[in-house]
Amino acid sequence: MKAFACALLAAGSLAMAADAQERVRARDIGLAPGILEPGPLNAITDVAGVRVGHVTLIEEPTVRTGVTAILPHGGDLFADKVPAGVVVGNGYGKMMGISQIEELGEIETPILLTNTLAVPRAADAILDWTLSRPGNAGIGSVNMVVGETNDGGLNDIRARVVTPAHGLEAIESASTGPVGEGAVGAGAGTIAFGWKGGIGTSSRALPESLGGYTLGVLVQSNFGGVLVMDGLPVGERLGHFYLSDHVADDRADGSIMIVVATDAPLSDRNLTRLARRALAGLARTGASMTNGSGDYVIAFSTAEAVRRTPERRSAQAEVTELANSAMSPLFQAVIEATEEAILNSLLMAQTASYRRPDGSLRTVEALPVDRVRAMVAERDSQSP
Repeated sequence: MKAFACALLAAGSLAMAADAQERVRARDIGLAPGILEPGPLNAITDVAGVRVGHVTLIEEPTVRTGVTAILPHGGDLFADKVPAGVVVGNGYGKMMGISQIEELGEIETPILLTNTLAVPRAADAILDWTLSRPGNAGIGSVNMVVGETNDGGLNDIRARVVTPAHGLEAIESASTGPVGEGAVGAGAGTIAFGWKGGIGTSSRALPESLGGYTLGVLVQSNFGGVLVMDGLPVGERLGHFYLSDHVADDRADGSIMIVVATDAPLSDRNLTRLARRALAGLARTGASMTNGSGDYVIAFSTAEAVRRTPERRSAQAEVTELANSAMSPLFQAVIEATEEAILNSLLMAQTASYRRPDGSLRTVEALPVDRVRAMVAERDSQSP
């Protein structure tokens, strides 16, 4: 199985290498949503301790999928749980672990993102990893957190090539530092706004006067609508948008997983409020949030002050958390970072093709960077 995974990874690397140099992040072409500054990496890993790992499975012309792992910190996640909140925009999705996050307001495992039919196998990976960790011999209950989008438009999803071993590899390879974007990991086979979607990330660093906190977002984009990029009506100008022909069908269906991390010491209640604002960032990109879309936001805090340690769970320990009145700058940060993460997921993705079961070939083009760059240049030339 390990050899099979490696072969797929190698095939994916070759397929993506050809045009990787042509892809850009939003800020490379003058798209800089919002007023706040990003962190050094402009990624979710700007939040200290957060780790991200990808396993990309590509076997031309039928397999294009993968797994992405997000670890809130590098310690014992089951013992030192992180406070968390979750929000559902439109609920046509198969996210696992949502009820316990809503009930207890915490996460105790890595978060895995994958395709719809791979959710149980990703959950097995989390379960295997958690039970095997030192000190966990007596555990009899684990809340595995798995998000998904359906990549069946570019992947033979029924082949179910994702295995628990791939999930474990994503977890164990997760690291701090730069995060792969575009058609990698769980974004290998996704489609957004009719173009190739994928993984995207962004961050915001609040100035000291606003608390000095860092917030990062990672998205798995696989949804539709009328694309807007930093205020530019890109979808309309390219003639490529939902309802352009006044026909209501399922072309804008799909899903998005949005994962938000912050080092601000937030309660699960305020993390839920924060997650809700991420949907405003989704809206800024022109998402239609259609009937057939699953739009989920998971938000967690890495702050030591609010971590759910064994001592804090067994006694009336005092916890210092941010007041409601200090939340508004973080709300602004999550809106901006979500918007930019989605733009990065599109701009960093490569054109992909898929051989359908009936033998026909479907090609989903990458968003044309040159045309977007020209729109940005035109806008900037008209600015005072």
